Amino acid sequence: MKRNILSAIIFLSLSSSITHAQIVDKKNLIEKNAQLEKIADGFGFTEGPAVSRLGDVYFSDQPNNRIIKWSFFTNKTEVFMEDAGRSNGMFMDREGNIIACADENNQLWSIDDKGNKTVLLEAYQGKKLNGPNDLYITPSGTMYITDPLYKREYWTRDAVSEQNGEHLYLLSADRLQFMRVDDKLVKPNGIVGTYDGKTLYVADIGAEKVYKYDIIEDGFLTNREVFINRGSDGMTIDYRGNLYLTGADGVKIYNRKGEEIGHIPIPEKWTANVVFAGPDRKTLFITASEGIYKIRMKVYGTY
Repeated sequence: MKRNILSAIIFLSLSSSITHAQIVDKKNLIEKNAQLEKIADGFGFTEGPAVSRLGDVYFSDQPNNRIIKWSFFTNKTEVFMEDAGRSNGMFMDREGNIIACADENNQLWSIDDKGNKTVLLEAYQGKKLNGPNDLYITPSGTMYITDPLYKREYWTRDAVSEQNGEHLYLLSADRLQFMRVDDKLVKPNGIVGTYDGKTLYVADIGAEKVYKYDIIEDGFLTNREVFINRGSDGMTIDYRGNLYLTGADGVKIYNRKGEEIGHIPIPEKWTANVVFAGPDRKTLFITASEGIYKIRMKVYGTY
């Protein structure tokens, strides 16, 4: 009993310190006097925010197997889709479809504005994928998809990889070519690219590194290098090229040189993902465990 009481005291103390931790903004990226605002809570675990052309956000509530829509103009949420394939990472394509990493059955889905789904991928060379986790779509339409292996309680299959590892994949803009573009990763997770489609960042959460790549002709990757020696869950980027990483310590911001220039503490156990939202893409929208948050920025996102 004493141990339980002590654990509770430690947890409350940590929660309090997280709640009262100060925002760090070394480069004036955050709007003056802006405060972190909790939009809503009570979700199972929030992930995968994808931004519509109007600036609204679709995000996944994975344990409850649904996709939720947050309206920028009303600041309210509503259920967009049930039976959402346990969607994790998501991204909006040029046609306004949600591309979702539906790892319930190792698939990649395209979901239209009515909630109708089309399965785009579920295997590589005839073998099941591990469970697509996150993706990024370049301005030209090329998709990059991370495929780590996370054992899920809801899987009815054996949690054994049919692939020979956990890799990074490319799906061509015409969706006719699907190939591996990096097979030297431990557990790839978050992924994002620059607005010009020339640079890609991939978080290898298993190796505690974020890698940087040059994107060349036909989407192939070259010049892989370690951008920073820390992992991340979801990621986003602003027009200056600053990278926003997530995890146990909220949102950390790094400039193009890999120097930490900002920190937005989030009062949750885990911060899973982040994206720029709103018509002007200046609202930083954050998914974190059971809640979703926002804060106004001076800088804007690029997709």
